[in-house]
Amino acid sequence: MPPVENDSGKKELKSQIQELIDSNQVIVFSKSYCPFCVKVKDLFKELKVECNVVELDLMDNGTSYQEMLLEMTGQKTVPNVFINKKHIGGCDKTLQAHKDGSLQQLLNGDNEDYDYDLIVIGGGSGGLACSKEAAILGKKVMVLDYVVPTPKGTTWGLGGTCVNVGCIPKKLMHQTALLATAMQDARKFGWEFDETVKHNWDTMKTAVNNYIGSLNWGYRVSLRDKNVNYVNAYAEFVEPHKIKIEELEAGTPGRLKVTAKSTETDEIIEGEYNTVLIAVGRDACTDKLGLDKAGVKVNPKNGKIPVNDEEQTNVPHIYAIGDILEGKWELTPVAIQAGKLLARRLYGGSTVKVSTTHKVSERSLSTYLRCIKTSFVYHSLFWPLEFTVPGRDNNKCYSKIICNKLDNDRVIGFHYLGPNAGEVTQGFGAAMKCGVTKEQLDTTIGIHPTCAEVFTTLEVTKSSG
Repeated sequence: MPPVENDSGKKELKSQIQELIDSNQVIVFSKSYCPFCVKVKDLFKELKVECNVVELDLMDNGTSYQEMLLEMTGQKTVPNVFINKKHIGGCDKTLQAHKDGSLQQLLNGDNEDYDYDLIVIGGGSGGLACSKEAAILGKKVMVLDYVVPTPKGTTWGLGGTCVNVGCIPKKLMHQTALLATAMQDARKFGWEFDETVKHNWDTMKTAVNNYIGSLNWGYRVSLRDKNVNYVNAYAEFVEPHKIKIEELEAGTPGRLKVTAKSTETDEIIEGEYNTVLIAVGRDACTDKLGLDKAGVKVNPKNGKIPVNDEEQTNVPHIYAIGDILEGKWELTPVAIQAGKLLARRLYGGSTVKVSTTHKVSERSLSTYLRCIKTSFVYHSLFWPLEFTVPGRDNNKCYSKIICNKLDNDRVIGFHYLGPNAGEVTQGFGAAMKCGVTKEQLDTTIGIHPTCAEVFTTLEVTKSSG
């Protein structure tokens, strides 16, 4: 039977350790030379969280401390981290808690149950993709989407900029213009019109708006089918884990007295207007989301949010995707991809991230720069068959590829100016991702007669003049 004093000494030591755990928000039992301990201490320093560090290797009874910690926690290694009296674990578990946002919850002393696993602010392409993917993975999800009315009271539904005021209406109105050109060409192809053809703007506007409305409704149905709670209301952070929902009233147009100076002359322009449109680029509408209350860093100049390569803001449990990101591509397909991949990383165990850039080593970079110097550019003007009969200019359509001579003439650049450019480029984009070479293009049988087949017959190089 062990001596009584040993038992008493262990109880006193355990009491001392428990007192340290109870009296400090964050305590790290560490060893000064341990690189994993340094990682954890640096993390708390980066988060500006004050923590008490007990360096066991600098204590006379450090070994006894570590043995007692093993008895108390089942962990024999350092660092040994406690937050608000809760045992977190070592380096890996602490870093993982930081990554998934639970570390911030523990630091906030926030152990309450949450209403949702994921709340998405903004029903654009990225937000919809992320919310639906998270719901598929079994999570409880809410989408908050609200567009502040313009001075005329104009607002729109789910889908974001692209669907409501961007790509979709733009392309439909572009199709309207193409039809006008087609009618001009039609006479050259034998079509006869007895009267002047007129365009009704209201008819086109109604048709475009009806189609957009059908998309808005389709998104709502899709969210409902996946049990995602959609609320048409403005969201604002009031705490890091709490969001307030303050539906706004529709505005009415007032009259503004405007004084402006011309950028080209010294002329002063004055007048009264209901609406003033200043086209100076795109800023992110983040100023009223209460992000400061959640501690999220925002670029004050444009409202955009800096994130890491996993779309994580400086607050670990808050992520941002899409056009709102600082220095990232403002493209709908990028936002959709980012939304899906984010949900899969958060809830599906995936590690796949959005790839919009290519990272290369110093050696690869020097090789690439040599490739640029020895690359070949093949190019050609072409005349679409549709342009021939109406006699449209035969000097406006252009094709070009850039080939890396040091890599089997692999195609590293692609330019196309002509009809249906988006449709043509999409297919060649997939081919380039698979590493298509000039020889493979040359041996591909063209689909005739198409504009895209010009890329199977390119012979003239820029170097040849």
